Amino acid sequence: MPLPRWITAGALAVVTALSLSVPGQTDVRAGGTITTGAAPSPALGEDIAYNVYLPAGYDRDESRHPVLYLLHGRGDSMQAWTRVKTTLDDMIRTKRIPPVIAVMPDAPWSERGSWYVDSRYTGDDLPGRPVETALTRDLVKHVDATYRTAPIRQARLVGGYSMGGAGALRYALAHQDLFGAAAVLSPAVYTPLPPSDSSARDYGAFGKGGAKFDDEVYKELNYPALLPDLDPDLPVRLFVAVGDDEYANPDPADARHDLDFESAALYNAARRSPAISAQLRVLDGGHDWDVWTPAFEQAMADLGPALSVTPPTGLPAPLHGGAGVDWAGGVAVSADGALTIGYATTENGDLDAVVSRIGGWTRRIATPADERLYGVVPLPDGGVLAAGYTKGDLDGEHAGNTGDDAFVVRIGADGEVRWTTQFGAPDAADRVYGLAAAPDGGAYVAGYTKGALDGENAGDKDAIAARITPDGKVAWIRQYGGPGEDKATGVAAGRAGLYLTGSTSAAMPGTTARGGTDGWLAAYTADGTRTWAVTEGGAGDDRLNAVTVTTGGLVVATGATEGDALTVAYTDRGKRRWQHTLATAQADEGAALAALPGGDVEVVGYTRGKVGVPAGGADVVALRLDAKGTQRAAAQLGTARDDAVDPFSEPNLFAAAAGEGKAAISGLTYGTPEGGRALGNGDVFLATVQH
Repeated sequence: MPLPRWITAGALAVVTALSLSVPGQTDVRAGGTITTGAAPSPALGEDIAYNVYLPAGYDRDESRHPVLYLLHGRGDSMQAWTRVKTTLDDMIRTKRIPPVIAVMPDAPWSERGSWYVDSRYTGDDLPGRPVETALTRDLVKHVDATYRTAPIRQARLVGGYSMGGAGALRYALAHQDLFGAAAVLSPAVYTPLPPSDSSARDYGAFGKGGAKFDDEVYKELNYPALLPDLDPDLPVRLFVAVGDDEYANPDPADARHDLDFESAALYNAARRSPAISAQLRVLDGGHDWDVWTPAFEQAMADLGPALSVTPPTGLPAPLHGGAGVDWAGGVAVSADGALTIGYATTENGDLDAVVSRIGGWTRRIATPADERLYGVVPLPDGGVLAAGYTKGDLDGEHAGNTGDDAFVVRIGADGEVRWTTQFGAPDAADRVYGLAAAPDGGAYVAGYTKGALDGENAGDKDAIAARITPDGKVAWIRQYGGPGEDKATGVAAGRAGLYLTGSTSAAMPGTTARGGTDGWLAAYTADGTRTWAVTEGGAGDDRLNAVTVTTGGLVVATGATEGDALTVAYTDRGKRRWQHTLATAQADEGAALAALPGGDVEVVGYTRGKVGVPAGGADVVALRLDAKGTQRAAAQLGTARDDAVDPFSEPNLFAAAAGEGKAAISGLTYGTPEGGRALGNGDVFLATVQH
């Protein structure tokens, strides 16, 4: 505790706590109810008493609920947490959090100073008890057997204040299999050891044998010892809050043990763990409910929406790539259902492009320099086209090349390369970021050049589009840009020609700048004549990443606007038809599209928020939109780590229609797939979504 031995957290607010609830009686006020219970504990040889909050309507439905385990401070009792009933009622009623069960155990052991750990103290005055074992095993088992809970970690949050905050922190880190989130309020945690006047030294919680406090026992149980061994595949969401007027230790040597200091130290250590996503809030107030009440509400607002009685949908095994750095490079579905993926891998040292027919052949497209893929599309003969950029001599006609050149390669159904085309300005970087099959078996590609491939460069990078004939010749190149940095990131072919989309840092010719970075969409005839162009977005940074043409003839593009996923639809004459925005509390972005039968479109991107059940970090999100832009279904899938996005927040994701209303998705993941293993340093997944 940060308070002197003669002050307890319970003494600060005992009147309020005792007035809120009477043991054994139901709170009949509007909202949820609070009753008492007792959990048998083989570890303790006695029952664990607790209060339990059941949300409004619990007795009238059969649904399952997430559970909060709320630990009181030293000297307090299970009555202390009953004061948050109103907060829970209000947040559930306004749908800020799902209906939850809250279990508030009593911890009378060691004169209410157990620190929620298994004590090794053997003194007769305060015999050590296995409190941690009792609460994390016996109590949780009893609650899951008695109430309609979901026995998964995603449905459990542990919270506490003061001594209870220390207990909640330990339980979340030492029992990742049980708890997915922790609300840690004014936690009585000290590193490396408690100050000399801390009551953590008095009750035998960290004792050993006849000594009430043992330095090594304390260090073993404290969070610095737990952080290095956390499993990143079992992510913990941590919310730390503390008052700015915490008790100030009188000895200047102990100033770092003031709990505002210790809470900041905890946050800064925790946020560096790949297994933890952490938040820190400093509120006005001291070590009392004037801080803990609003802090609890803020913690629940942050952690509560992600509580789920359904486990997240994972990514399927196996992953593709190697032990080095890998990047997704495309996915194609042939008429016979065969799946082909593209990716880039550093498995052999340099970055090499790879095209692989699932269950069949694998073709490496490589020079001693770097190659990167940005698209794979099917051809009628069962082969595929793949495109990207190379720093080497990929076609045998660019000896001495050291800059980025665009390339397109045609691979037959047997996996043999039919032709390779490489092109670009000899003195500047050129890259392809988008690929579409042309009706005659040729290709359209889109990207950028820093040189002059079609007239003069308008400034910095210009977007480019190129037509590749069925035999691999460059029929034409069009350069499109303004004074800023312009990139084309997607291309699609339709009845009237082709459509490019991308981003610009200034106005593109024929458009008006909206502010920040804008997304843009442009239409071209089959011979490369631009017919119209528009910009999308607001005053902040926006971009469009991909474009497709639906079976109904609409031109649909997706990307991001000021942190939300944006999808827009236009006619082939440039008239805007509809807009769809996915906006969670965190970052969302559309990255790929698949046109489906009936005019529907699958929008695939990433979210750091909640669309379905969050898996952790950035997840893949797939939205089914109909011909009018109405969202018909949504799915969220992923691993405990970032998926579909790279460390620079650039999406790395591709999609293709896979028949019967399904979409094949391939992208980057830093996590572990279901039933498989991670290869290391970022791998490539292949999944199929059907709503």
